[in-house]
Amino acid sequence: MKQSSTFSLAETKSQFARDDPAFLVLLSFWLCASSVGFALVLKLGFWGFVKFLLYVIFVDCIGVGLLIATLFWFVSNKYLIKPACYDQDVEWGYAFDVHLNAFFPLLIILHVFQLFFYNVLISHEWFISRLFGNSLWLIALGYYIYVTFLGYSCLPILHRTHLLLYPLTALLLVYVVTVAIGWNVSQTVMDFYKYRVL
Repeated sequence: MKQSSTFSLAETKSQFARDDPAFLVLLSFWLCASSVGFALVLKLGFWGFVKFLLYVIFVDCIGVGLLIATLFWFVSNKYLIKPACYDQDVEWGYAFDVHLNAFFPLLIILHVFQLFFYNVLISHEWFISRLFGNSLWLIALGYYIYVTFLGYSCLPILHRTHLLLYPLTALLLVYVVTVAIGWNVSQTVMDFYKYRVL
């Protein structure tokens, strides 16, 4: 029977998962600040802002994070553990921390930086609008995948973590297709958010 032990970053710790709340405070601040920005750009009222903020926190960040962290926790423990380290495992809390770390640049790109260009460029039907908007999504999701890869590749009990970079190929393909067929992903997501909270 597999013994459930965890690997540690420090000699005095028995876990990789973060126990310092500073990052969560920083993430919470940017979730709130970016939600204010969205409320202004999408002209949401107070209750629209509240609903949007709750949706971003509980669905986009935590809900999706629970699914992704559980998937990567399972995959890393099932397929990426080195044969010599089968008595150790990646803890679920660490997998969720990796998600939060990877979510932060995505949040800054899509929920902060994008807002400055939405009304003046992205919301139009021009080719450059969808190219720019879809490029932001490519960069943000590419960052998410790469930071996730970094999070797992630093664990000495894992090997073949380069497999976590394979989705970048599919992401690039989807990017090319969306630009070619005229689908402005940013506009679609903004419309979804706007009508979701009304």
